[in-house]
Amino acid sequence: MTSTAPLKLFSPIQIDSFTLQHRVVHAPMTRLRSEADDSPSEMMVDYYAQRASEGGLLITEATHPSFFARGYLGGPGIYTDAHVAGWKKVTDAVHAKGGKIFMQLGHDGRQSHVDLSDGRAPIAPSEVPFETNVLTQDGWVPVSMHRAVTLDEIPGLVEMFRLAAVRARLAGFDGVELHNANGYLADTFLQDGTNRRSDAYGGTVEKRARFSLELVDALVSVWGASRVGVRVSPSGQWGSISDSDPEATFGYFAERLNERGIGYLHVIEPRIMGTETIDEAAAPVAASFLRTKFAGTIIAAGGFDRDGAEAIIARGDADLVAFGRWFSSNPDLPARLKANAPLTRYERDAFWGGDRRHYTDFPNHGAATGGINS
Repeated sequence: MTSTAPLKLFSPIQIDSFTLQHRVVHAPMTRLRSEADDSPSEMMVDYYAQRASEGGLLITEATHPSFFARGYLGGPGIYTDAHVAGWKKVTDAVHAKGGKIFMQLGHDGRQSHVDLSDGRAPIAPSEVPFETNVLTQDGWVPVSMHRAVTLDEIPGLVEMFRLAAVRARLAGFDGVELHNANGYLADTFLQDGTNRRSDAYGGTVEKRARFSLELVDALVSVWGASRVGVRVSPSGQWGSISDSDPEATFGYFAERLNERGIGYLHVIEPRIMGTETIDEAAAPVAASFLRTKFAGTIIAAGGFDRDGAEAIIARGDADLVAFGRWFSSNPDLPARLKANAPLTRYERDAFWGGDRRHYTDFPNHGAATGGINS
């Protein structure tokens, strides 16, 4: 950018009772480096601590509310006391740097394998076969065929999320985010390409949104609405997800979230997920549309660079921008963006599991930190 005006990306913003000093958010990224019991590893503690900054917001990778919610070996959990203790190390480290951190809660649904759940079939709202791979102890393997959730199972799933929210509070988090995106369980209930039910949880958009809204209400009962966020992917196709009328579906969902007064709506913008390719010519559209339905704080995500992030905030379509890949390789990303310093290239081969290499060994830029991450 040629303008010398202060970047809106580095103006303060209020969320609930705390003030963020900048609007660069650490996006939830599946990194698959937890311990064998799904507790956060010490290198995860280091990873999040490195990326914390004074007045900055981090959102964790999707964290499972149950052993049977897992879809990838190495994904962390929040369903035992040991998990609470492990995550407490993470939140303490982030808070020591002056940062805030929300836990993303997600059930992987049909993107799973029987080897990850003691032989139990993955679950979904309906049986709609699809193809993808998940990580097990035998490496990357095709998903197992899922089964449709029964009506009497749904209250237990909602309670599972509520208990996870309680444990997240005990672990010292500042809030929680529902993972209602990318073709995982909640998203498959919401969209009609994967929800073929004819009962109280399928058919009309009101019925398809019911499960997600019950999850939101469960989280709100623990945290209060202003400390709960929801992530959606209206244009996403990850996990073979689809909807016949995404504007109607996500517009309705956003309106119901708006009524609840949740802390933020986290919107994934269109891009080709899982590849290096991004359509740079495609202007962000999801956040712009949902802004007409949701009056609260909006976080936009989806391949943004510094100029793109500044532009969407300046337009008013989003209030904060979440960065994933660039945060993976630049622990001091807010400082680098503020100084317009060079960015270290990320390493895709280290995204899905591994050791500390290309995870916690990326250096800060040094003098370019500008005090944000010092």
